[in-house]
Amino acid sequence: MRPLPESPSSSSPRPNTAFRLLRGQLSPAEFAASVRRAAREIGEQVSCDARYIGRVESGAIRCPNYAYERVFRHMFPGRALTDLGFTPREAVRGRPVGPAAVPAPRPEPLARPEPEPRAPADIDVFEESELLRRAFMAGGAAAAADGVRPSRRAGQAEAAAVEEAVRRIRLLDDRHGADSLYVHTARPLSAAYTLLDAGGYGRSVVERLYAGAGELAISVGWLAHDSGRLTDARSHYAEALATARVTGDPALEAHAFCNTAFLARDAGRPREAVRAAQAAQRAARRLASPRLLSLIALREAGGRAWLADRSGCERALLRAQALFGRGPCDDDPEWMTFFGEAELEGLEAQCWSALGDWGRAAEHARRAVSLQKPHFTRNIALFTTELANDLVADGQPEAAAAAADRALGLLNQVTSSRIRRMLEDTARLLRPHGRNASVADFLARYQQAGRESPV
Repeated sequence: MRPLPESPSSSSPRPNTAFRLLRGQLSPAEFAASVRRAAREIGEQVSCDARYIGRVESGAIRCPNYAYERVFRHMFPGRALTDLGFTPREAVRGRPVGPAAVPAPRPEPLARPEPEPRAPADIDVFEESELLRRAFMAGGAAAAADGVRPSRRAGQAEAAAVEEAVRRIRLLDDRHGADSLYVHTARPLSAAYTLLDAGGYGRSVVERLYAGAGELAISVGWLAHDSGRLTDARSHYAEALATARVTGDPALEAHAFCNTAFLARDAGRPREAVRAAQAAQRAARRLASPRLLSLIALREAGGRAWLADRSGCERALLRAQALFGRGPCDDDPEWMTFFGEAELEGLEAQCWSALGDWGRAAEHARRAVSLQKPHFTRNIALFTTELANDLVADGQPEAAAAAADRALGLLNQVTSSRIRRMLEDTARLLRPHGRNASVADFLARYQQAGRESPV
């Protein structure tokens, strides 16, 4: 895979002496550890190591991705990226900077991305960490996508590359939504399973590869789900479930059934959602994670809500709250980092909405928005849109328009067909209230956004 394009004016890298001075007497590995600690302090996830520090200091990394930028600003308050020796982001992207700069075109929040690699609308997303190129090149797993000879022995580096790809996908999805990511995931998913088919490696490696490939299939399935490709999502989840069954992996099986339950609910199959959630519970009981069981109980509650089974939904919600109240533990799966109090409130809001209790739904959706951590941009947009839907159904069109307007603004950063369709429904429900000035203002902005970015 060819490297990312540089600015037309770029030349050979110049060492970043300012950043080197900040490291002081620490070794690159020690400084990388301090970066990771700082990231945890602000809820970020970065895979910083000595190699990354070396690439920064050599000038190979001219501008860090947004996650690293937030960490560096936390470590060195009051300093801009240029103070740390980096090149302005606009220059790295190849756009002119300075007084004579021509403003960049406004992002197109409602556009459906075309399935071609590195389309302009995707650059911000893949600039964040060169998502899959670097993850798979790092361990040599990129070669697997082009065919692995049966005699080739995969090692820990390849397994780590698969695991890192999963982490990168989840991180970028939290910030940007699925539409810009999904079309880029076919090759790494194929590569992961090609590594498995090649065989000829030790037990510890094969266990990591199976678990990593299964989690990667679920991550790709979620991207398909959130971008409206429900049939593709179902196929990816089935692939992950088959992987779990082959290896007897209860954690992977619980995850696959948990996502299948969510998909079934969104696809209008609530009975299947309940059955899948119950299957997830059976697998999860072999683990020691109350938080996982809490999330699965919420998946069951969602299915029961769409079946209009209010009592069953309430029982599942109470079980979810009690399990959540036990707190996190070391056995919680890595993929559950998104599941905090905000997600609990948001999923409960969805249940009350499905049951037609709009006031209670709006109350929980409002709490979900206020509790969500800033870097979960996609979920903030989701819960804000849900709040708007609940408010308009509850007879509060002016408040609904205000929430919908906030969600519309967030779609400059998030590409999610699911959220976009929800906002479209909100706009449709608000049109009869168009004489209200706030509603009219939102509808005008929504219509203008649609003209600028046709769906």
